[in-house]
Amino acid sequence: MTIGTVTSKPKAASIPETVQKAHDAFNRGVTKPMEWRRKQLKSMLRMYEENQDAMVEALRKDLRRSKMEALLLEVDYLINDLKNTLHHLDEWAKPVRPSKTIVNMLDDVVIYNDPYGVVLVIGAWNYPLQLLLLPMSGAIAAGNAVVVKPSELSVNCANFIAEMLPKYLDNDAVLVVEGGPKETTELLQQKFDYIFFTGGTGIGKIVYEAATKSLTPVTLELGGKSPVYIDNTVDIVVSARRILWGKFINAGQTCIAPDYVLCSKEVQDKFVEAAKKVLYEWYGEDPQKSPDLCRIVNSRHFSRLQSLLDASVNKIVVGGKTDAQDRFIEPTIVANVTEKDKIMEGEIFGPILPIVPVENAYEAIKFINAREKPLTMYIFTTNATVRDSLLNNTSSGSVCCNDTVMQMGVDTLPFGGVGHSGMGAYHGKATFDTFTHKKSCLIKNFAAIGEKLGSGRYPPYTDSNLNFIRTLMRKRQPPSLKFLPYLLAFALGVGVTYGVFAVQKMSSEDL
Repeated sequence: MTIGTVTSKPKAASIPETVQKAHDAFNRGVTKPMEWRRKQLKSMLRMYEENQDAMVEALRKDLRRSKMEALLLEVDYLINDLKNTLHHLDEWAKPVRPSKTIVNMLDDVVIYNDPYGVVLVIGAWNYPLQLLLLPMSGAIAAGNAVVVKPSELSVNCANFIAEMLPKYLDNDAVLVVEGGPKETTELLQQKFDYIFFTGGTGIGKIVYEAATKSLTPVTLELGGKSPVYIDNTVDIVVSARRILWGKFINAGQTCIAPDYVLCSKEVQDKFVEAAKKVLYEWYGEDPQKSPDLCRIVNSRHFSRLQSLLDASVNKIVVGGKTDAQDRFIEPTIVANVTEKDKIMEGEIFGPILPIVPVENAYEAIKFINAREKPLTMYIFTTNATVRDSLLNNTSSGSVCCNDTVMQMGVDTLPFGGVGHSGMGAYHGKATFDTFTHKKSCLIKNFAAIGEKLGSGRYPPYTDSNLNFIRTLMRKRQPPSLKFLPYLLAFALGVGVTYGVFAVQKMSSEDL
């Protein structure tokens, strides 16, 4: 094992050579020991803590991300996740011993947490550090060798990753491949034991197709049009603040950002009025001058969003200003949108929030279910019946009630999509489990009684042996606890009565 500091940049290895190097490290058993895993994770933590300013600066250059959003949504998020992993690593990695039946009462039944082998992690440009380094740390924690591919669209963050990982981590088992679509295509032609991809549904399909050729398991963290339902029971100002924050952080370039709002026209009018005041409070008269608004990542995405605004120009009720040279789009709300409008064709992934009027929660459910399953859904109501109706009659990767995005901060909640919004999940222990094969193991012993119990399976077969084995194997329901309180009460009553008689008897004997 070699963990060194790179003093001069060596000649880049070819992609097949890089992947083979990772396989060689895994096959030598480099990554499996807990000491190695813990050392790598501690080195990652040191990398974060020693380079916070550099990470914030890279995010500023790529997305004009404010320091607060850079720290809270990426740097601190990574640090806290890593500390949680280090704290629980031994517990997560130890073998699990599930319950067993009478057939195996003398045997050992174990589930081992095995690493898959060599893992490919492909990151995304919108959260270029978090969405690459968090799953990477989980793969390392699980004992895998890792090849990472940062997004070429976030150039400065990709450069940070390519420069820093070799300085802090094992150069044989954690490797970086830089480049664009050509390099990603070549990577997908190599043999991996697991692939973790974050990005759009279109590229996700390509990754999935490539993985199926070698039957490689995958996690696909994709996206979709995540809906927000608002009814008239909520505090509209508080709701507006929570929805607009979730929508406009990172200029709407967040996979779980609210994509569109479903509400009555009455609620729509109240929401728009509240939104105007909130946005003025946050960004002032000229939002372009605000230091707290990000920019669109590149000109191609800017043009895509501009075309959505152009098609919705007559329905814009808040914002709408743009600057192509600055790649700036003002936080914008579009009202009275219909399902036929261009803005409802695909995921927006930008600072534009359409509102689709519906009469009630039932209509909202029909609207949501008529589309692909979203990555997340937001429900704003204080009516438990309405909330449960939406929860029980729709399907989405996750749900957050009366807030947005904040479900990402709960590390005990697995995060992932369903259907077109993705497959698989991670965060907290779920990240470790994603990169772990649960290897089942039955360990039999040679005790005489065990062999006697199992001898009925051997020929010559007889009806008596068959009946005996079937009896052993029969699943039995545990006894019902329905009457346990009555039995306890009866036992207590008997005990008290017996105690009273005993005291009386002792008293009479004393006399």
